[in-house]
Amino acid sequence: MLREIAFWMERSRSETHRVRAYRRAADAVAALSEAEFDRYREDGSWRDISGIGPKTAAAIAQAAAGAVPDRLNELRMAARSLAPEGAQLRTLLRGDLHTHSDWSDGGSPIEEMMRTAIALGHEYCALTDHSPRLTIANGLSAARLRRQLDVVAQLNEELAPFRILTGIEVDILDDGSLDQDAELLERLDIVVASVHSHLRDDSETMTKRMVYAVANPNVDVLGHCTGRLVTGDRGTRPESEFDAEVVFEACRRYGTAVEINSRPERRDPPSRLIRLAVEMDCYFSIDTDAHAPGQLDWQGYGCERALANGVAAERVVNTWPLEQLLAFAAA
Repeated sequence: MLREIAFWMERSRSETHRVRAYRRAADAVAALSEAEFDRYREDGSWRDISGIGPKTAAAIAQAAAGAVPDRLNELRMAARSLAPEGAQLRTLLRGDLHTHSDWSDGGSPIEEMMRTAIALGHEYCALTDHSPRLTIANGLSAARLRRQLDVVAQLNEELAPFRILTGIEVDILDDGSLDQDAELLERLDIVVASVHSHLRDDSETMTKRMVYAVANPNVDVLGHCTGRLVTGDRGTRPESEFDAEVVFEACRRYGTAVEINSRPERRDPPSRLIRLAVEMDCYFSIDTDAHAPGQLDWQGYGCERALANGVAAERVVNTWPLEQLLAFAAA
């Protein structure tokens, strides 16, 4: 119940520290032995546990007594359909190709992210934590990525038939090369390539960087191509300048999907560029770029923008069955 409270709060874009309070409380309760749990329940001393405050203690007390916490009831009652105009396309999506866990800058373990994806009806979900150059996001070195692959293999045995797709959001470096070993990238199911640095490079430089990246045979998706921010706690950021016709022609020619990023603060690409990519016969991937479980339900935002700009469902690679998607990525 504490985790569900956190899910609804994340979904509605609550402040991160408020959400984390419920996740910390859930972890604290989960760590209790049965005897300890019974003792705290009998004397009502939940606030004696480190990480539990008055609001989380009230929710725990109600749940431990067999009731649905008031806070959870409030959130369930307030929940509404996100981006209803995108609902038809959302029902066709089989998975999400851009997500993050606490291995980089996400807020939750891989298993919690993926069990939430299952609950949302996904058949597959790509884990795409950041690459090493993005140190501020705790990007994965080659050694850490190899360890993550072992963890994913074990989880896939437990979660089957659901499939965690191995992946990475790899930085596009200044010369268009990729921020991870080519041998490792070749092993992954899904590689999302994104620009995170020098976003104000001139148009010629940025165009060359992006074309080199999408032409790389290991790249499957071009992530949030303009890098813009239109709202949110991080402030706003203008679009990077590049020749979109040249970049999208490279995406078409080399079979790299253009991501429609569903994060409300990104809304990337802008509508005019989605329409241009449609005209140029590109493939698309509608992704959440989720950094927390509740954000996995944001795909409707991207679906709404896709439909408004003429994207056909059959051109969206994550509407495809797993075998077809993997064949596309392998090619």
